[in-house]
Amino acid sequence: MLNKIFGNRYRTIERIGLGGMAEVYRATDEVLGRTVALKLMLPQYAADPAFAARFKHEAQAAANLQSPYIVNIYDWGRDDVDQTFYIAMELVRGTDLKTAINQRGALNQRKAAEIGSQICSALAVAHGYDIIHRDIKPHNIMVQPDGNAKVMDFGIARANGSSMTQTGSVLGTAYYVSPEQAQGKPLTPATDLYSLGVVLYEAVCGRVPFDGPDAVSVAVKQVSEQPLPPHEINPDIDPELEEIILKAMSKDPNQRYATASAMRTALNNYLAGRPVNTGIVDTQAATTVLPGNLVQPSQAASDLGAERPLGSPPIAPTTVLPVTTSKAPKPPGIPGLSAPSKTASHAEDTRRKNRKMAITIGVIAGALVLGFLVFAIIMALAPGHSNSKQVMVPQIIGYSLEEAEQSLINSQLKLGEVTYQPSESVAKGRVISAEPSPSTKTMVDIGSSVNLVVSSGAEEPKQKAVPRITNLKRAAAEKALTDAGFTPKYMGDENSSSVNRGNVTRQDPAAGKQADVGVEVSFYVSSGPATTTVPDVRGKSESEATQTLKDEGFSVTVSSNRLNSDTVPAGNVIDQSISPGTTRERGSSVTITISAGPVLISVPNVVGKSYADARYLLDASGLTAADATVDVDRSSQDGVIIKADPKPGAKVTKGSTVTIYIGNYTAPPEEVTPPEETTTPPV
Repeated sequence: MLNKIFGNRYRTIERIGLGGMAEVYRATDEVLGRTVALKLMLPQYAADPAFAARFKHEAQAAANLQSPYIVNIYDWGRDDVDQTFYIAMELVRGTDLKTAINQRGALNQRKAAEIGSQICSALAVAHGYDIIHRDIKPHNIMVQPDGNAKVMDFGIARANGSSMTQTGSVLGTAYYVSPEQAQGKPLTPATDLYSLGVVLYEAVCGRVPFDGPDAVSVAVKQVSEQPLPPHEINPDIDPELEEIILKAMSKDPNQRYATASAMRTALNNYLAGRPVNTGIVDTQAATTVLPGNLVQPSQAASDLGAERPLGSPPIAPTTVLPVTTSKAPKPPGIPGLSAPSKTASHAEDTRRKNRKMAITIGVIAGALVLGFLVFAIIMALAPGHSNSKQVMVPQIIGYSLEEAEQSLINSQLKLGEVTYQPSESVAKGRVISAEPSPSTKTMVDIGSSVNLVVSSGAEEPKQKAVPRITNLKRAAAEKALTDAGFTPKYMGDENSSSVNRGNVTRQDPAAGKQADVGVEVSFYVSSGPATTTVPDVRGKSESEATQTLKDEGFSVTVSSNRLNSDTVPAGNVIDQSISPGTTRERGSSVTITISAGPVLISVPNVVGKSYADARYLLDASGLTAADATVDVDRSSQDGVIIKADPKPGAKVTKGSTVTIYIGNYTAPPEEVTPPEETTTPPV
């Protein structure tokens, strides 16, 4: 399919993508001279009327969508030569969000929120046209070099209530489908918001919320399982952003944001530092004390309500216990007049019992903690006690290095040797382990040193996929390589007729190839198309002119129309389409016109004409008359043209000389008749 023209307009240059129904090429629009992305329906589907209708539907639906965050559709049609359909669209520079996440892991949460807001803007436009994307996933979100995102591929969109899916089929990728989409239920714009919630979850956590060995198992989890809260994967996640993501991922479409615009407002409020009210009710309200659980790393001693004495044991962290918070259902009938139902009374009794139980548990837990603290203080301060100069190693696993050191100081301990090691589960800069290990049974002498092992983050892979930098500006290409862990190496400029001036023409290693982290990736930058001066081939023979132009890098076309010339011999070049001395791009076409030689004139028939008439006819034909005489033997031929040379009807060039022969009659001399003799008869 390379270097082929579709729709008499789009010439394919390079294949840049392959999907389930179509393949995408970088192509040149030879009418407008711009580079486009050309989507071509795969041959096995081109003859299927259903797929053809769906392909056409995509173009018509998406062509109406105008947004800076939606890939523009320029043109679509059917190519009669290859019998396939095509869509010409905006060629977006950058990388898809899935590749970015695979290469970098979890994104900066503010950047993820910005991308989410832009996708909401795109979806708001589409939903305004009653178009549901149905396949929102990071693969379909392009992040440009300037950081802005564009949504692409409305190939399975549904517009104006039409359904282009096969009966019972579930389109899209299982990792991102909504519960109602996985169950084959009718879809609303809320399905796109669920998929966007999954995309944001993956962006801030570095992994999808549901995984499995196959698409079916993942789809089942989308319907039946709740996602692990993002903060349990990424402890640094902002609670308000987490609420936005989880609201978008509500199993019930009615519990999600009402519109894409509403979700965008929530994301923008988060980015601006304004309150974000998602309306999510926290059912994990009451707390009780369970010794042995870990305090969250960010929870300082002062956050727990009181300053701890030096050397005191760590305050036991809290564990959340569920408490029923929902109101009892209203009784049937007219509100305010109907008597409470048995169901309502039962719910009220249950709520009252739960409240009493929570209070009882809280009182017991508080008493246990108070007793434990009093016992620990008495034991620590008792005169002559064998452990009076020992303290417990505080719980510092998961703390930042600064928090851990401060906690050790508060416990009259010292920070010992700190070593770093990679960790997939513990965030960079957080404590993985301590020696001696923190425990309620571990007592050490005051002033002892505690050695720490701190996470250096996930271990960098030894090899990575080289990012695609072709068609990027040099600065953007170097940044993309540096961000991916490679060393950019500029090799110089080179001519290119397909890549804009200043953009990268080629790279080595190629995009997508696995290479050692830090290795040099060399690249060249386009200096524009190569140009040369058009030579003068006028007057040369056709073969000589053609070879001369080809030697200079031009393609040659010979005009089918030949022109007469009195000066250029037939078969030689009389004209060329680009003037000699003009600078043109190598590969440009030059048309040459061949001389047909001078114009030929038929000699008029002047035989039998008077001399005056003959001269007039020859002059009128552009010919020159030359006189000659010829003797004739009849007086009627005297002064009449007897013959012409060249003969009448002969083809001669304009201005040629025609000799005309004029009859010259000479009368013969008169004969003398002798007198007749007379004879006189005799008388």
